[in-house]
Amino acid sequence: MDKLQQKINYQFKDVDLLKLALTHRSVGKNNNERLEFLGDSILGVVISRELYKRFDHVDEGKLSRLRSHLVRGQTLAQLAIKLELSDILILGSGELKSGGYRRESIQADAVEAIFGAVFLDSDFETINIVILDLYQTLLDEINPNDSLKDPKTQLQEYLQKRSNTLPSYELVKTVGKDHNAVFTVSCVLQDQAIQTEQSAKSIKRAEQSCAQILLDKLIDDRNIN
Repeated sequence: MDKLQQKINYQFKDVDLLKLALTHRSVGKNNNERLEFLGDSILGVVISRELYKRFDHVDEGKLSRLRSHLVRGQTLAQLAIKLELSDILILGSGELKSGGYRRESIQADAVEAIFGAVFLDSDFETINIVILDLYQTLLDEINPNDSLKDPKTQLQEYLQKRSNTLPSYELVKTVGKDHNAVFTVSCVLQDQAIQTEQSAKSIKRAEQSCAQILLDKLIDDRNIN
C-alpha cells in the first residue's frame, strides 16, 4: 500500500481506511461499497467544478458529456491500471479464483472508494488535489468540440452503417438491494452471433461496459480480417 500512496501523492493518517477502500464486497460485510458511494459523488463534484472553470464558454449539455466521459467506468479502470490496483485488491476466494482482480467494474469501484477514503482521512481540498493530479493528462487532452459519444451510441452507429441488427440488452441478474445492488446485463449481437455479460452498480454502466467490449471485438476482428 506504500506504493499506492506514493502514486496518489497522499499519505494516509488512518491506513485502515485505504485497506477498506481496496476490499471488495466478496470478502464480507466490511467492504468498500460505502466508500465507493462517497467517492463517486466527490469525483463528480471535483470534475464538474474543474470543467466549469476550464471551459467558461461551453454549454451545460457539452459539459455533461465531458463529465460523463471522464467519470465513466472505462476511464476509472484506466486509472486503476496506472495505480496498479490489481496487485493489491482484497477479494474473496471465489472472486479471486474467477479473476475478479482483472474485472473493470471492480477496479473502477476501487478507484472511487480510494477517493472516498482520502476525503474522510483529510478534507475536500486535499481530495480535489489528488483527483486533479490523477486526471491532469485526461483533462489537458480533452476537447469540448470532440464528439464524446458513449460506447452504446458508438456500437449502434457502427452496426447501423453496416445494416446489421441492433444490439439487444437484457438484465439477467440483480444481487443485493438499494445502493448495494449489483446488476448483470447481457448484450447480444444477433448477426455476429456474439454476446457478453458485464456487472456494475447501475444498469446503465453495465450496458455501457457490454457495448465497449463488443465494439472493441468488432473492430479487432475487422482489423485482423
